[in-house]
Amino acid sequence: MSAIEQELIRTPFGATSTAAEVLAGVDLSGKRAIVTGGASGIGVETVRALAGAGAEVTIAARDLDAARRVSADVAASTGRAAPLIGLLELADLDSVRSFASSWDGPLDILVNNAGVMAVPEKQLVGDGWERQFGVNHIGHFALTTLLHAALTAAGGARIVAVSSTGHLRSPVIFDDINFRFRDYGPWLAYGQAKTANVLLAVEAAKRWARDGIVANALMPGGIETPLQRHLPPEYMERAKALAAADPSAMQLKSTAQGAATSVLLAASPLVEGVSGRYFEDCNQARLLDHREGHWGVAPYALDADNAARLWELSERAVA
Repeated sequence: MSAIEQELIRTPFGATSTAAEVLAGVDLSGKRAIVTGGASGIGVETVRALAGAGAEVTIAARDLDAARRVSADVAASTGRAAPLIGLLELADLDSVRSFASSWDGPLDILVNNAGVMAVPEKQLVGDGWERQFGVNHIGHFALTTLLHAALTAAGGARIVAVSSTGHLRSPVIFDDINFRFRDYGPWLAYGQAKTANVLLAVEAAKRWARDGIVANALMPGGIETPLQRHLPPEYMERAKALAAADPSAMQLKSTAQGAATSVLLAASPLVEGVSGRYFEDCNQARLLDHREGHWGVAPYALDADNAARLWELSERAVA
């Protein structure tokens, strides 16, 4: 049965649940986790929840000073060992390779959380990839595949891909990923990068099932974090006003609430063995046949052919 046909997974948690509530009573002692972008936004609360449950967490970040501050704060707030720190710049494949080569031993949890959003002007990174696609997808693809042996060694490892409702803005346009012919649009570029995040999870779930690895993607919700650094100040003010005026609209979350779906997929026994799916508000999202506001998942993001094609393209990109 494909991810598109599967019965939806439901949990007792929802939009207002926090990461700590999701992992209440869960013991992660002996588990090892990596959280990319763990020094900012919902990454901080993802690190805090996993460490608070007993996991050995490594913060993979490009700002080591920020990572050190988060590590100290998490240790103080949880009473657990301070999270470890590793330098990771996802736009630079040499940095990704260096981080992965320094990893020793099994890896139980990989949370691909870092990202950039709505870069105003077209920028290229690496071998000519549009920045949002290069950072959000290519960098994470390289990291994930380089850590495959470590994930396999853990037995029952979990990969978590932080996507977004932004994926509804665009599928991956395979014939023009880097906007060589299309007019560049910040949200179109973000949309295809977030679709790519889902497709990575779909294909990893298929390819690595025999290794005991599961992979899922998620929409964390609307959260005010440094992810919005490229947006004008009035953007979030307008979002807050809309949320206050229309209770049926997407409500803004705290960072602790925004991290809840990530840690559910990373460590909750409620989703043990679940793989290749897309979640929002701590529950599996319904499949859409057209865009409906801020919820649901597009069929193209779960499509097996798209997932296989993107994987093969990405393998060539990082070879």
